[in-house]
Amino acid sequence: MRAYDGCGSITAYTGADDEQTFVLVEYWKSKTHYERYVAWRTETGALMEIVGMLEGGISSRYFEQVEA
Repeated sequence: MRAYDGCGSITAYTGADDEQTFVLVEYWKSKTHYERYVAWRTETGALMEIVGMLEGGISSRYFEQVEA
């Protein structure tokens, strides 16, 4: 994933009280870059393979960085 075009970085987190919960924070050059990555993972079958290992499925949310 990190080597895929447009991927800036990925950080993985697990729940402090629930080690079965994972959150990936991914930085992409654009939403289009991410969508291309997901389409590629879907075409190769890898995404469904990952979903099959999960109890609750995958949930994606998009955010834009703001100056704080």
